Amino acid sequence: MNRAISIAAIAGPILLGGYFFFQPGNPNLSSGEALAEVKVPPLAGAALAGEKIFNANCGSCHGKNASGKDGIAPPLVHKIYEPSHHSDMAFVLAAKQGVRQHHWSFGNMPPMPDISDQQMSDIIAYVRTLQRANGIN
Repeated sequence: MNRAISIAAIAGPILLGGYFFFQPGNPNLSSGEALAEVKVPPLAGAALAGEKIFNANCGSCHGKNASGKDGIAPPLVHKIYEPSHHSDMAFVLAAKQGVRQHHWSFGNMPPMPDISDQQMSDIIAYVRTLQRANGIN
């Protein structure tokens, strides 16, 4: 009986660790590769400003040109984020409050409290410009 308890004491944590390690969205299993192919149109005005702000604050997770990163964060140039499903205010709230995982298995998005309202407006202009250029209206 002691042997059975010893085996369970050793095997339990190994199995539990394996379960969590092999979950979708685990960054240890991710390639970090882009999840979407994104065509980038010429940018100007708020969209150009938004590109710089996005790259500095969002790109490390959501990827270059909002293409997502395998195992890290979803692409924002995706039909799920079209304006009729996720309004501009949804992006604002996501940045201010964070987002619980719901469409993807990447885990929760933390809040980004250092992004100002103007910066958020520029980021949205950038993302919406990319979406339109890729047939997401």
